Amino acid sequence: MTGIVLFGLFIVLMLFGVPIGVSLGVGGLVAIAMANSDAPLWGLLAAPQNAYTSIAKYPLLALPMFVLVGSIFDRSGVAQRMVTFAQACVGRSPGMLPVVAILVAMVLGGISGSGPANAAAVGGVMIAAMSRAGYPAPFSASIVGGAAATDILIPPSLAFVVYSVNVPGASVPALFAAGMIPGILAGLALMIPAILLSRYHGFGKLEKDLPRPPFWHSLREASWGLAAPVLILGGMRVGWFTPTEAAVVAVVYGLLVGLVIHRTIRLSDLYSIFREAAEISAIIMIVMALAGIFAYSVNTLGLIDPVVQWIKASGLGSTGALIAVMVVLLFVGMVLDGVSIFLIFLPLLVPLMLAFGWDAVWFGVLLTMMVAIGQFTPPMAVNLLVACKMAQVRIEQTVPYVMWLVLSFLLATAAVAVWPELALWLPRSLGY
Repeated sequence: MTGIVLFGLFIVLMLFGVPIGVSLGVGGLVAIAMANSDAPLWGLLAAPQNAYTSIAKYPLLALPMFVLVGSIFDRSGVAQRMVTFAQACVGRSPGMLPVVAILVAMVLGGISGSGPANAAAVGGVMIAAMSRAGYPAPFSASIVGGAAATDILIPPSLAFVVYSVNVPGASVPALFAAGMIPGILAGLALMIPAILLSRYHGFGKLEKDLPRPPFWHSLREASWGLAAPVLILGGMRVGWFTPTEAAVVAVVYGLLVGLVIHRTIRLSDLYSIFREAAEISAIIMIVMALAGIFAYSVNTLGLIDPVVQWIKASGLGSTGALIAVMVVLLFVGMVLDGVSIFLIFLPLLVPLMLAFGWDAVWFGVLLTMMVAIGQFTPPMAVNLLVACKMAQVRIEQTVPYVMWLVLSFLLATAAVAVWPELALWLPRSLGY
């Protein structure tokens, strides 16, 4: 009965528009009080401790720093320079501008780690450029929304950081390395339907008439932005700094590029940048703290073991259970962001992972890929909503185009599920 109240109250509060963090916390508090009916106040004393414990973890120091990196590079003009360089590389022909958008989103994914921020940065440059080349706005929004989803796969990734602190046996460096090949695979998977749709519908006919940027000049202009992922990931690999320290290095590097190199950020802009990053980070940390109360109540009530035993006895087997988990996450990802999904479902999924002997790093990559798909799958896809707002189109107008991107991304996810080495080979080779 208490378990029904826990999840029922959480769902009802969310349906009434209560913020997800508050819904998690209230549901957990009520469940704890019901489980300690003889002395509910004494039971509730465990809530502050668990709220604090859930965020008092060293790897989470990187989270506000990577959020700040995203804000800094969003203002530094790096995205525009990367677009120009990508255009110089791929040339001018129908279907190439969507490829440019996907490539730039993948590179920015190695800097910020936030899908919506990536969609805003890429969309701010690419949607107008694609419109001038003859691409319809719904198609452009679909491309930007799908491209930004690669952000939480290509390191650094906020989702991987949150996953690592909640799952034993999954370190941040191992997850960062494991996400690289699947992230590139997902980007390539998006390029194929982008090119085919462009040429089938005759989009981008004006693209060939646009001038091609000079290669060496555009490379020189984009070099500071291109060097950022190399600095962050390469520095971690050679042992110059930890993932947490890498986030601080990235902030300093971003400020150097914005203030000194490109001079697109003024000293007066720093307050608004820091405030924006602080607000986003505070929201994430508050949700994580309240989710800690929810997770404690789930564990205290003993709700997990019966569910795991029921799944094992259902005859689904390891493959069937994995498919069921992926289908559920696909639908949940349409309405919730990746961090919230991990905080809600990991207390239930980790015991399932242990019961079936799934590799923690591989499982984390699969979960993240499903969350990424949900971020641009209508009707409530967070990345697609950002792109649609910038393109000034309704989300339902993107369905004829975006669903082909979703299908292609699903095939890339299936490949990682069938061949785990796509995710595990790189971290194993690097010794993580």
